[in-house]
Amino acid sequence: MKNMYTLVVLVMAITIVSCSKDTIIDAGSEAVQFPENPLTVEQINQRISESIRTTGDFDWNKEDAHFLWSALTHGQNVLTVGYGNEGQSFGEEGDSDLESKKNSLLATILNKEQVDKESFKLREDDILTVFDAEVTKLETIIALRESDYVRYLEPNGYNQYTDVQQKSSSGCDTSGASINSAHYSTIAPNNAQVSWHFDEHNIRDAWNMSTGSGVTIGLIDTGVSKSQALLNSVGINDGYSSGRFVQKYGTFIDSNWWWSSNYDGPHDKCGHGTAMGSTMAAPRNDNGMPVGVAYNSNLVAYRATEDVLLNDYHERKGVSQALKDLGNRSDVKIISMSIGYVWSIGNVKDAVRYAYSKGKLIFAAGGTSTSFTNGFGVIFPATMSETVAVTGVNDGSNYERCDTCHSGSKIDFTIIMEGDNNTSKAPPVLGFNDGQRRYTGGSSVATATTAGIAALIWSKYPSWSRTQVLNRLMQSSEFYPNKNSSFGYGNIDALEAVQ
Repeated sequence: MKNMYTLVVLVMAITIVSCSKDTIIDAGSEAVQFPENPLTVEQINQRISESIRTTGDFDWNKEDAHFLWSALTHGQNVLTVGYGNEGQSFGEEGDSDLESKKNSLLATILNKEQVDKESFKLREDDILTVFDAEVTKLETIIALRESDYVRYLEPNGYNQYTDVQQKSSSGCDTSGASINSAHYSTIAPNNAQVSWHFDEHNIRDAWNMSTGSGVTIGLIDTGVSKSQALLNSVGINDGYSSGRFVQKYGTFIDSNWWWSSNYDGPHDKCGHGTAMGSTMAAPRNDNGMPVGVAYNSNLVAYRATEDVLLNDYHERKGVSQALKDLGNRSDVKIISMSIGYVWSIGNVKDAVRYAYSKGKLIFAAGGTSTSFTNGFGVIFPATMSETVAVTGVNDGSNYERCDTCHSGSKIDFTIIMEGDNNTSKAPPVLGFNDGQRRYTGGSSVATATTAGIAALIWSKYPSWSRTQVLNRLMQSSEFYPNKNSSFGYGNIDALEAVQ
């Protein structure tokens, strides 16, 4: 009698729901009721904003299946699936267990989506335990979440979180500017220009002991301009800079379709990556142009993203691929990333962990914004324990973050980026085109400056490990052995670091 009563109640419930705009999905042992229609972009963004406001973070995997499915419908239905055991970001080639888990999940998707292999849109990864698949049905999301093989599910095509779009600058600037002569000093050979902020960190004095020779820095950003000869193969070896190389690669795909393979090439179109490359490695010559921190280091630059904000599927894939490529290069010791997003991205997080497993010292920007510094704290991937987070401060007697810089407990180091009560006093760098200079700043340049100082240390002590170089950075910083709650170990003394 009890079983009959339960059956009647269930039938009545299904009848009632069928007359409404909700759908019952059989999720294992119990029925789960979800709305039939997806949430709107406005509703999705509202919930994201609320999560960030109350917790400081957002995680797709803490939301229900309907929310995830709703984001998929507004993001080309591309679902990124991280599989394997918890924390298993990558695996060994030929791992039959991982292959079996992946195939099981793919079979689930094919079954629930009722598509054949020939028409199924899928992108697999050659190193990371991640794949991207076209998913259109709520039932598929629910089934995948029931699997023990899933580490995370993310709608990587969703790029409509407008709070970020409205509040954050893309960081792009290809124009030149007139530079105040008070913001640099000149040294040999004949009018080589040293940014004022280098002297705040004793970088010029450190050059008496190290110039970065023999160290290769990997830059993951918007690429390096083909119009700036001083950051290309000939001009980078000039004056006091010699015996080194620059290499440029492109992993960003310029397309509205996630399955496209229309690579955009290695050259910067934004200007941000060019400024970062200049900060780290611009040559020391007699052209009357700004010098880089490690002006004898090698530079491997990736156009992995269109701008500094990783809100696009192809930008995330481009950064992930660049991290894997640089991770696999034995000559690359340092990776600099002045890019990010306000919450973590699974396939980028996996790639950071892969590069870290290869011994790379990875620097990431704490966050730079134009009007919402107080809105978000330290951004991803600077939030990861595998990265070294850097932000900018002004040159006042008290630590105050630069006007556009983020701060917080995740920050490890600071670099002086602007004048006290004078935001126009910023570091000069090479411009996008030959003969140009411009100002730049924020946590982006602070990160590139720190990566350059690390190259000076590693050049002086080439047999050192990542841990030894990082320890030297800490020991040469103002607050060491303590760590400030907002500014980490504080400002770095480059001269002390290389001694």
